[in-house]
Order: sequence, then C-alpha cells, then structure tokens
Amino acid sequence: MNQYRLIFEKPRRTTIERRTVPQPEENELLVANRLSAISAGTEMLIFGGHFPEQMAVDSKIASLSGAFRYPLAYGYSSVGEVIAAGKPDNAGWLGRRVFAFHPHASHFTAAPESLLPLPDDISIDDAVFLASMETAVNLLMDGRPLVGERVVVLGLGTIGLLVTALLSRFPLAAVIGIDPQQIRRDAAAAFGATGLFSGEEADLAVQTAAIMGESNGDSRADLIYEVSGKPDALNVALALAGYHTRLVIGSWYGTKSTAIEFGGPFHRNRVSLTSSQVSTIAPELSARWTSQRRLQTAWEMLARCRPGRLITHRFPIQQAQEAYDLIDRAPHETIQVVLTYA
Repeated sequence: MNQYRLIFEKPRRTTIERRTVPQPEENELLVANRLSAISAGTEMLIFGGHFPEQMAVDSKIASLSGAFRYPLAYGYSSVGEVIAAGKPDNAGWLGRRVFAFHPHASHFTAAPESLLPLPDDISIDDAVFLASMETAVNLLMDGRPLVGERVVVLGLGTIGLLVTALLSRFPLAAVIGIDPQQIRRDAAAAFGATGLFSGEEADLAVQTAAIMGESNGDSRADLIYEVSGKPDALNVALALAGYHTRLVIGSWYGTKSTAIEFGGPFHRNRVSLTSSQVSTIAPELSARWTSQRRLQTAWEMLARCRPGRLITHRFPIQQAQEAYDLIDRAPHETIQVVLTYA
C-alpha cells in the first residue's frame, strides 16, 4: 500500500511523494485520510512563496515543527479513519473517525493524544472545517461583539464566512460583509449577513453607513474584522472606522506589505488595532478559557452552522497542483477546496 504526501517544492509548484505507508510505533495510530482542506490564506502564501524564510511553521503543532522553507509539507485540517494501532491497548481507536492538524497525506501516524474523535453527529464534510471554525471562534473572542453593535467583515473566504455565520447569531444591529467575489457574498447572505458589498463602490462608506444606521450622530462601524489576506484592506477598514472602533486583524500577510493611511482620521479616532491568531488565547481570557474549551466550542459551532456546504471543489491528492492553480487564478469560482483520498 502506498502513501501519497503533498510537498510544496518551490513557489507555485507542488509534488506528490509516493512512499510505503508508515507503520505505527508502539504509542502511535495509523490514520487513513479521507478529506483535507486547503487553506486559501496561509497555505496560498506558501504556494506563492510569500512566507518569511526561517520563521517557525507552528510551534504548537508537532506535525508542523521546523521552519518555513522549501521543500515543505504543510496543511492542518485532515479528517480520516484509524486503521491500525501500534499496541493492543490502543485497539479501541480502530475504525474511529478523527480530525488531525496534519499536512496533506493519504496516510499518517500520530499519537492518540493528537487526534480528535469526531462527534457522531458531525459529517466529515463539516469536520474538515474544525481548524477554520476554531479560528473564527477565536476572532469573536478577541473582538467581543456587543448587543446592538454594527460589525463589518472584510474578506469572505472560509474564515470570513464562518465569522459571519457566528456573528449572525448575535443580537447585532448589522453584519456587513465585503468581498469582490459574488459567490462568497451569496454564501454570506445565506449565513445571515444583513448587508453585502464588493468593496469597489466609490461611496462604500456612505452605503455601509446607510445600512448600519445612526447612533448618537455616528453611523460608523463599532467592530471590524479584517480577514481578506490583503494588506490594502486595512485602508478600507480605517475608512469605515469611527471613534474607538475595534479593528481585529485575523489575516496573516506573510511578506506582503502596503502603505497604510495612518495620517488621516485614524489618530484622532483612537482606533484600536488587535492582532488575532488562533495558537494563543487572549491573556485576559486565559483564566477561564483553555484551548480545549475553545475547541469544544468550535465543535458545537460546526454542528450549528454546518459549513460543509461551503465546499465548492474536490480534487484527488494526485491532482493537488490543479487545485492550487484553480484557487490562485479563479478566486471567483472557489470558496473551500478540499483534497480527497481513495
């Protein structure tokens, strides 16, 4: 039996390594992958060669140890089935559906404690969004939306759509999504967004203000999430911000940069900028919140939102290059692209 493993070989070029399926060590399990999600954020930065070389890939996940440099195995959202155990004590895992923060591969070994059993009521199509949903939950924790607030989501990729889905469950005055792609705006509407724009409107601030309504003479956003992956979107966010608007930046831009217009109203408006990243929990919440509690919340939100409907394309791992090329050249056609395994 062969193992197929995806490797980022150089900018815009992937390869599939073919090896013998690994055998589990004594305290390991062997997982046959069924589905893995391609991240259109970090993963496409790697595909395009826009990562800072020698920066740690992820110090919190054992399967992603090491630094960003080619050749690189990457990916962090796999759902599969345990098919072998290294010792009899772990035989109870056999046949269980599991989620793993693991690079794209048809088979892989992992310690039991690194695998997350799927709840019985969660399909693999929904479960493959667990990493993205945990990120969305973390973004809401960092933004802390309040009843009656007006919230803008810049970027309606998978993360932005999940943030929109969660926000729509709050008693907010408005949830406005901004993205140039119609397919993503339609998905945001289905998730409950109350206003949608392409971001190319000449009077964007005026149009969003009309939807958000006026409060104490102000019709600006109270809270803005920037999750587009595009540094230029920060200037759009600042144009929509009001006095002490909270701007939560969930994008990782890699080596991309742009000129930010801090010379305008930003300074006097006391706009609050917060970076949000899922590998840690905000210090002020860490007395009660743990990563385990946040992860459990993400599972619960998957059951409520059922994001499997966001999968637009499926490619066998052997055709991974075609999948990345499609995301790169045709964002207007894609939301969530996944790799499949026979």
